[in-house]
Amino acid sequence: MNPFKYSDDNKRYHTLTYFYKHKFNSKVAKISLNAGFTCPNIDGKYGIGGCIYCSKLGSGDYAGDANKPLNDQFNDIKKIIDKKWPNCKYIGYFQAHSNTYADVSTLKSKYEPILQIDNVIGLSIATRPDCINDECLDYLEDLSKRTYLIVELGLQTIHDETSKLINRCHSLECFKQCVLKLRQRNINVVVHIINGLPNETKEMMIDTIKYLNNLDIQGVKIHMLNILKDTKLALIYKNKPFHVLTKQEYVDIVCDQLEYLKDDIVIHRITADPNVDDLIEPKWLVKKLTVLNEIDKEFARRNTYQGYRLKK
Repeated sequence: MNPFKYSDDNKRYHTLTYFYKHKFNSKVAKISLNAGFTCPNIDGKYGIGGCIYCSKLGSGDYAGDANKPLNDQFNDIKKIIDKKWPNCKYIGYFQAHSNTYADVSTLKSKYEPILQIDNVIGLSIATRPDCINDECLDYLEDLSKRTYLIVELGLQTIHDETSKLINRCHSLECFKQCVLKLRQRNINVVVHIINGLPNETKEMMIDTIKYLNNLDIQGVKIHMLNILKDTKLALIYKNKPFHVLTKQEYVDIVCDQLEYLKDDIVIHRITADPNVDDLIEPKWLVKKLTVLNEIDKEFARRNTYQGYRLKK
């Protein structure tokens, strides 16, 4: 018998599939979109060149073609999914770059048409904590009253030295204040973190997760650092190679992290999903299902689950 309460199967962590099923009583699919935004860490407002790991598509490698209208991007993917899951509901996922980095009138022109598409139940908006001003907050609050809304905030690490190395160009305090402001308006928050950043120890990665327990967040995305062609990280790795986590090291760290994470926080992602053609390292990331299976096996071997260490 599975000891984890938020599960209908063998998973010992709070999966997004479980959450969607019990909230919407339906299959739910996220459709990734590229709305043509940029980032203040690219255009010079806060930094230049972006985070060192960021791909040329702004971490939106599976988003749509920015040259196509958003409705066309959405419907191209929707037609394929409808054949597999005819009664599926949808969330429009504004993925590439920083999707609140514009004035509110521009945001409305991007978001509102997606909400008019049949069976769209919500929006997920990926952005940075330094890209949400008060006017934007007002609009997001209005959206959250009309649809299921998630704001996805990049944190990656709580450690200042690492943050400077990867060129995040915002502080931990900036991130914290953004979460507080969003939650004061009852807006759902999902936080992105990255395991395997250069020079970070297992304990440092666990500390990042422990920090999140102190915030009112609704979900986490755990990524494995992937080194992609034509990034600053690729150049750093070529000139001064650093240790890249093995699959077993990654599985071990993720299980430790989840044992420390509150069990009501939904795990929206638990590995990375890089573009195979651009991937330099780690090569084991291309077998995503294997990584997921190894995490399941390790939890079963330990006989533990998400939040286990908080119960002791």
